[in-house]
Amino acid sequence: MKQGDIIIYACVIIGAGIGLMLDQAFPGVLVGLGLGYLIKHALYKNKEN
Repeated sequence: MKQGDIIIYACVIIGAGIGLMLDQAFPGVLVGLGLGYLIKHALYKNKEN
């Protein structure tokens, strides 16, 4: 498992937790997934080339 993938998974889990507190788990997962991809891209955009 790559380091960038761990960031995405962590954001998904955090988003799901926040979504469960607001009684909307699935939208929370989707927001966490989107944020995870954005953070991964911001941190690793130069290392992939």
